[in-house]
Amino acid sequence: MSEVVLESVSKRFGDTLALADVSMVVPDGAFVVLLGPTGAGKTTTLRLIAGLDRPDTGNIVIAGQSVLDYTPAQRDVAMVFQQYSLYPHLTVRENLAFPLKSPLLNTPADEVERKVRAVAETLRIPHKLDNKATELSGGEMQRVSIGRALVRQPQIYLMDEPLSSLDAKLRAELRVELKHIQANLGATMLYVTHDQIEAMTMATHIGVLEEGRLVQFGAPRDVYENPVSTYVATRLGQPRINLLPADLFPGAPSGAETIGLRPEHIVQGEGQPATVLRVEHLGDQTRLHLRFGGHEVVTTTEVHSHHAQGDEISIRPQSALYFDAAGTCMTTGA
Repeated sequence: MSEVVLESVSKRFGDTLALADVSMVVPDGAFVVLLGPTGAGKTTTLRLIAGLDRPDTGNIVIAGQSVLDYTPAQRDVAMVFQQYSLYPHLTVRENLAFPLKSPLLNTPADEVERKVRAVAETLRIPHKLDNKATELSGGEMQRVSIGRALVRQPQIYLMDEPLSSLDAKLRAELRVELKHIQANLGATMLYVTHDQIEAMTMATHIGVLEEGRLVQFGAPRDVYENPVSTYVATRLGQPRINLLPADLFPGAPSGAETIGLRPEHIVQGEGQPATVLRVEHLGDQTRLHLRFGGHEVVTTTEVHSHHAQGDEISIRPQSALYFDAAGTCMTTGA
């Protein structure tokens, strides 16, 4: 069992509160993604679990055992950083093999070569095995960095925006591969990203952090459809949710200050008038930017829409979210 449990974990760096009383269960075999802006506490959470930093208060439990007094090596976790962590004087093969040569693993030489070759094939770099790390592109170096974690098959994988330096095509390919690898291994993975597509497509659970506090934790679809606040609502969804004064549409509940409308939850062809400001044809979807009640609203429409700038259309909300003055979600509406 590779379940990870954080029990009321807090961490300060000088006057900065990095994590504040965070409690979270990462289930065995789960793919958990942490979301939040820079400074929310995502990387600090990974470093505490890895043993690179120690919490000021609270407990960290891995596979049923408190690991506060364990060294990073004893925790059997592998961490992939945003920046490449390679030995420049070694070849790709030697970099990938390095974790397997730890005395704690004592891996036979033929098994080392088999695992290195398998990971290189998965990450599409077998032709680079004899290259020095300094001879690689940035994307290739990051793939080797990911490979160093995969080759060990630890209890826990900790990944800090590992795909952010890759081009869009490779990022999409490796997103699928990582999810496939994680599912096949049954591995427990805690993954930090700013990419909403990565979060929605890879995660079994999403944790949203705000200024060091875990404000929501759940299945991606549930967090998307039932955010606890405007802050959480804006973390997922592309285009972002439209946040507008609640009184722009009839039917707002008492105490509602803001209505939240996902672009796909705006019905066109009925309701109140809006003006098309611009049209974005993106291939798989078309977005309309509208002027409505003095506010700009973004919605999606048919791929082959013939709307043009200046057109007048009617819109009404569907499956709206309502938030009070503090930004807390109150209820959903029709």
